[in-house]
Amino acid sequence: MEDRIALEYYVLDVFSNKSYKGNPLSVVFTDGNLDLGVYHNIAKEFGYSETSFVYYSAAQKALNVRSFTPTGFEVDGAGHNLLGAVCAALFKKISIFEEQNETNHFVIMKDNPIPLSTSFDPVTQYPVVQMHQKSVIIGQEVPASVIAKALGLAIDDLTVGELLPTIVQTEVAHIMVPIKNRRFLHDCIPDNKRLIEISKEYKFEGFYCYTIFNEKHENIVEARFFNPLIGIDEDAATGTAAGPLIGFLTKNKYTKPNTEYKILQGVKLNQPSLIEVMSRDHDILVGGSAVITMKGELYI
Repeated sequence: MEDRIALEYYVLDVFSNKSYKGNPLSVVFTDGNLDLGVYHNIAKEFGYSETSFVYYSAAQKALNVRSFTPTGFEVDGAGHNLLGAVCAALFKKISIFEEQNETNHFVIMKDNPIPLSTSFDPVTQYPVVQMHQKSVIIGQEVPASVIAKALGLAIDDLTVGELLPTIVQTEVAHIMVPIKNRRFLHDCIPDNKRLIEISKEYKFEGFYCYTIFNEKHENIVEARFFNPLIGIDEDAATGTAAGPLIGFLTKNKYTKPNTEYKILQGVKLNQPSLIEVMSRDHDILVGGSAVITMKGELYI
């Protein structure tokens, strides 16, 4: 062991304040960038949908975050991989904002600054992070017949008012797929090969399938997310899709601007996650909490 470098890691459950719920994320603390092959090996070893690597950059005066899937794909955008990484740094009491302007907190991901705001839950004292995603860009619609077949559903199952499967983007382009009710949402049997073909043909990443609850329900929608293009069969919580969805629903008058809603995800995986979302004039807020489930050392 003498000639091997030890790196500390946490495993957190993100978009949850209970262990073994939410979306698990491994966060590895480094002293700077590692070789690409090392990132790939560690992400593959953990086997979670994503592994984030963090260090404080004195040059950038910010926390630097890089995230990889087990297949070696480097992930962009403000999702559970970023939220969990920031929570991990705050749990570890790294001073990630002290050299920044109080009204302009940010972290760096793939050389891009991503603005965010943080607080602490008054009861649990866990960090609560809100990521500020870009305003929503609504792209093209994809025929329901194409999507339904790839999800093992009938075309009629994809009927929610006037909503159609639509590519939407804040950080990353995903397709928003309306599903008639929870039963059909849970009945989805994705054909990964076909989903990958559709993603490549229409130039987007993942499929965010959602059903809208009635007004009495505490959450606005329940969702499932499939992104086999980057090696994620199903994800328990997806911030880069939740942001586009609340923007899309607000544009279509299903939700109100400047109002906080909660998206429920991960139920089918028995990893229920709650993602707090809000569509504002110039950005979209995506937030939540995380809890440490494991910590330890790994060796390179």
